[in-house]
Amino acid sequence: MVVDQDQRWLLDCLSATLDPIQDIRSYAEASLNQASRQPGFGAALCNVAANKGLSLGMRQLAAVLLKQFIKRHWREDEEGFEYPVVSSEEKAVIRGLLLSSLDDSNRKICTAISMAVASIATYDWPEEWPELLPFILGLINDRNNINGVNGALRCLALLSGDLDDNVVPSLVPVLFPCLHAVVSSPQSYDTYLRGKALQIVYSCVSVLGAMSGVYESETMDLVMPVLKGWMDQFSLIFEHPVQPEDPDDWSLRMEVLKCLNQFAQNFPNLVESEFRAITKPLWQTFESSLRVYLRSSIEGAEDAYDGRYDSDGEEKSLDTFIIQLLEFLTTVVGSRRLVKVVSNNVRQLVYYTIAFLQMTEQQVHTWSADVNQFVADEDDGSYNCRISGILLLEEVVNCCGREGVDAVVDAVRRRFHESQQEKAAGSSTWWRIREAALFVLASLSDQLVEAEGPGMNPANLAKLVEQMIMEDNAIGIHECPFLYARIFTAVAKFSAVTSPGVLEHFLNAAIRAISMDIPPSVKVGACRALLQLLPDMNRAVILPQIMNLFSSLTELLHQASDETLILVLETLQQAIKAGHEASASIESIISPVILNVWVAHVSDPFISIDVIEVLEAIKNSPGCLHPLTSRILPYIGPILNKPQQQPEGLVAGSLDLLTMLLKGSPNDVVKAAYDFCFDAVIRIILQSDDHTELQNATECLATFVSGGRQELLTWSGDRGFAIRSLLDAASRLLNPDLESSGSLFAGKYILQLILHFPSEMAQHIRDLVIALIRRMQSAQIMGLRSSLLLIFARLVHMSFPAVDQFINLLVSVPCEGHENSFVYVMTEWTKQQGEIQGAYQIKVTSSALALLLSTRHPELVKVNVPGRPVQSNGGITTRSKAKSAPEQWTMVPLLEKILALLADALIEIQEQVVGGEDEDSEWEEAHEEEVEAEKELLHSSGALQFSKPSYDQLESMARVFENQDDEDEEDGLNVADPLNEVNLVKYLADFFGKFASSDRMLFDNLCQGLTQTQRNAIQTVLKR
Repeated sequence: MVVDQDQRWLLDCLSATLDPIQDIRSYAEASLNQASRQPGFGAALCNVAANKGLSLGMRQLAAVLLKQFIKRHWREDEEGFEYPVVSSEEKAVIRGLLLSSLDDSNRKICTAISMAVASIATYDWPEEWPELLPFILGLINDRNNINGVNGALRCLALLSGDLDDNVVPSLVPVLFPCLHAVVSSPQSYDTYLRGKALQIVYSCVSVLGAMSGVYESETMDLVMPVLKGWMDQFSLIFEHPVQPEDPDDWSLRMEVLKCLNQFAQNFPNLVESEFRAITKPLWQTFESSLRVYLRSSIEGAEDAYDGRYDSDGEEKSLDTFIIQLLEFLTTVVGSRRLVKVVSNNVRQLVYYTIAFLQMTEQQVHTWSADVNQFVADEDDGSYNCRISGILLLEEVVNCCGREGVDAVVDAVRRRFHESQQEKAAGSSTWWRIREAALFVLASLSDQLVEAEGPGMNPANLAKLVEQMIMEDNAIGIHECPFLYARIFTAVAKFSAVTSPGVLEHFLNAAIRAISMDIPPSVKVGACRALLQLLPDMNRAVILPQIMNLFSSLTELLHQASDETLILVLETLQQAIKAGHEASASIESIISPVILNVWVAHVSDPFISIDVIEVLEAIKNSPGCLHPLTSRILPYIGPILNKPQQQPEGLVAGSLDLLTMLLKGSPNDVVKAAYDFCFDAVIRIILQSDDHTELQNATECLATFVSGGRQELLTWSGDRGFAIRSLLDAASRLLNPDLESSGSLFAGKYILQLILHFPSEMAQHIRDLVIALIRRMQSAQIMGLRSSLLLIFARLVHMSFPAVDQFINLLVSVPCEGHENSFVYVMTEWTKQQGEIQGAYQIKVTSSALALLLSTRHPELVKVNVPGRPVQSNGGITTRSKAKSAPEQWTMVPLLEKILALLADALIEIQEQVVGGEDEDSEWEEAHEEEVEAEKELLHSSGALQFSKPSYDQLESMARVFENQDDEDEEDGLNVADPLNEVNLVKYLADFFGKFASSDRMLFDNLCQGLTQTQRNAIQTVLKR
C-alpha cells in the first residue's frame, strides 16, 4: 500500500507516542489530538490499522485510537462527545474499510477491528448500516476464508449483546444453521471459533426467552426446528470425558452449558422431549469433571488455570467451568419438567456434589495466610464452587421434598464414614470431605430442621450432627483448624435440635478458643458460634463466663482488622446483650476500647456502624447510659465545634455517634447533649458542604427535636432564638442550589418540626411551602422528592378541617413550569405515590389524598395528571429505543387518579401482608407472636387463593399492617405522630362509604376509569 505525505505524518506521530522521552510523547499526543478535529482523521487511522505492510504494534495503536475517535466524534448526543462530528461521507469510508479488514489474519488486529465495528454498530446499525449483518453472514458462510469466519464471529459475538426482538426472529433461521455448521466441524474450526459461535447462540436464545412471555407461539416456532440439532451437538461435545489441563475444552463446554441453561429456563416444554438424549453425556461430563477437579483444584496436583484469561478477557479456569456446570444442574433440578429426567439419580447427584464442596488447595493456602479473606469469602458468598454447590443442594431439598432431604442426609453420612476410613488409613487430607459434609449440613440447616413428613425426625438429624461434631471435637485444633472452625458453626446452626449439654460444652469451648493461641480460622468459627448461641442460651450458663468473654473479645479487638474486626464487634455486641446485668461493671473498661476502635476506623462505614451498634448495646444495658454519655460528650463536643480542623470522616462519624446517644434517651441526657453539641450541629448544617456531614447533622438535629420537644426551645433561655436557629437550618437544607444528597434527610427533620412545634411552624407555612416547592423542583434524587411530598401530606392533615384553605394556599404560590404549586405538587405526588415505602409514610400520604378528595375543591376538577405509562409497540427496550422514544404517560383527571391510588393502597396491603411475606419485602417484618392469629385467619379464610377478599380479611390485613415494626426505617422518630394509630383499611373504608353516599354520580363516574381489580377492592370495603 502506497503511503502518502499525510499518512507518513500520521505514522511518525503514532511512532512518537511510543518514544521513551516524555516531551516527544507529549508533543505527539497533542498533535494527534489536534488532528482528530480535522476531516479525514478517522479514515486515516482506519487505513493504518488495515495496512498489512505496517508493524503489528503500529496497526494496533491505530485501531485503539480509532475506537476512541469513534466514541468521541461519531454521535453528537452521546456522553463524552467532542466537536466536530464525523461527516456522513467519512463514516461511510470508515465502515467500508473496517468491513474489508475483518478477515485480517492477525487475531489481535482482528479483535481490534471487530471492536471498532461493534462500537459503530451501537450507533448506526441497523438503520444507517443495513449491509453490516448480510456481510457478516457472508463471511461466516465462506468456509474457504477461515480468517473471515474468525473476524465475523468475533464481531457478531460483540454485537450480540445489542440484538433485540426486531432482529433476532428474522436472524435465527438464517444464522443458526451457519453457527451449527461451525460448532459441528471441529476438523475445520478450532475450539475458540466454536466457542464464539456458541456465545452468539446464547445471546439469541436469551432474546427469544425474553420475548416468549408475549410471543410464546412465535418463539417456540423458531426454537423447535433448531433444538434437536443443537441438543445432538451438545451431546457429542459432552460424551468425551473432561481432560485435565485443557482450558480450551473447558471453555467450550462452559459455553454449551450456558446455551443449555437458556434453553432450559425459557423453553422447558420443548427441552423436556430432547433432554433424555443428553442426560447420559451430561452425567459423563459431571463425573469426569469431578475427577479432574479433585486432582487439579482439591489436591493441587495438576494445573487448574486459576486466575488466567484468554485473549478476549474471558476467564478460562477449571473453577469457572465447574460453577457453570453446577448452575445448569440447579436449573434442571428447579424445573418441574426436567427434574423428572434426573429424579432417579438425585442421591448420586448429591453425593458427587458434596465432593465439589471440599476446600481447594488454593483456598487452604489463601485462607491460612489471610484470615480476613476467609471471613469475606464465607460471609459474602463469593463466586466459587462451594457456593454454587450449596445452591444446587438447596434446590434439591426445596424441589425434591422428602427424597431430597433423605438424599442430603444419606450423602453426608456416607461422606462422613469415608472420612473415617481415610483417617484410619493415615491420609493427611481426610478432614476435607468431613468439613465439606459439615458445610452442607450447616448451610442447609434451616431446610433440614424444618422438613416435615413421615419418617422425618429432627432428633435423627441431631444425632448425626452430634456424632460428627463430638468425634471431631477430639482432634487437635492445630491439626485441622478449618474443620474445627466448621464444627463451631455447625453446632450453632443446629442449636434448636442439639441437646443442652452439647450446646453448653461448645459454648464454653468457643469462649476458651477466643483467648487461646490457636489458628485465626478457629477463632473465626468460635465467634460465629457465639453470635448464634448467645442470644438464646440460658443466662445461668452464660453469666459465670461473661467476664472472661468480655476480656477475651476486648483483647481480640486489638488483633483483628477489616473483616475479622467486624465479626469480633458483632460478637461483642451479642455478648453485651447476653450479659445485660454484668455490663455495668465493665463499662469503664470496654467503652474506652470501643471508642478507640471507632476513632481508628471512623472513615470506614461498615466498621464504624458496627462500633456504634456495640456502643448502643452498652448504652441500653442497665446502669451504663449516664457513664457512657459522660464519656462520649466531652470527646465529640470539641470535634463538632471545630469541624474544619478534624481528619476526614471524624465529624460525620461524631454526628452518627451523637444521634445514637440521643435516640430513646431520657430528657436529662438530651439536655446534656444539647449543652455540648446543639449549636455546633446547627453551624455544621449552615456551613458545611460535605454531603455526609450534612446528612448526619440533619438526622442528629431531627433526633434532638424528637427527644427535646417543646422543652428544647427553653434550654437556651430564648425561645425565639431557638426556633430561628431551627428554621435557619431548614432554610439551608431546602436551598434549591444545595446538591440533592446534602438535603437527603431534610424531610425527616422538617417533619419533626411540624410535629413537635405546630404552633411555631404555623406562622411560617407559606414560606415553608415555597421552599419545599423550589427544593423539590431542583432535586435530582427521587427519595428526596418523596420525603418532601410526605411533608405536604402531613400539612394537609394539619390544615384539617380547613383543607380547602391549604389548597388555596398552594394555588396562590407560583411554580415555574406549571400553572401553580398545587398542579405541580399533585402531579409529582400522584406519580410517586406508588413508590412511597414504609407503613407510616403510606398511612400519611394515602389518608391525606382522601382528605383532599373529600373537599370537592373546584381546583381538583381542573387538574390532569399522569395516569399510566403508554405501552410501546412491544418487544424489548434497547438503548436506541429508549433514547428515540422516552417513556410517555396517559393524562387522567386528578380525581380519578386519587381514587385509583386509594384503591391501590387496599390492594397493596393485601399483596404485601398476605402474598408478600418474603424477606426482600420493603415493608417491615411483622412480629410473629403478635400477628400469628391474624395470619391464621387470613390463610384459613382463603385470602391467598381469591383475588376478592372479604372486608373481614382486609381488617385482618390492616391489623397485621398495624403491628409492623417501623423502627428500622424511621428510628422511632414518628412514634409521636397520632397518625401512627390510624387503621388504614378502616380509614379508607369510611372514606369510600361517605364519598359514595354523598355524591354517587361522581363516584360512579370516577370508578369507570379504574381497573376491575381496583373496583373490586373498593366494592369489598363498601359491602362491609
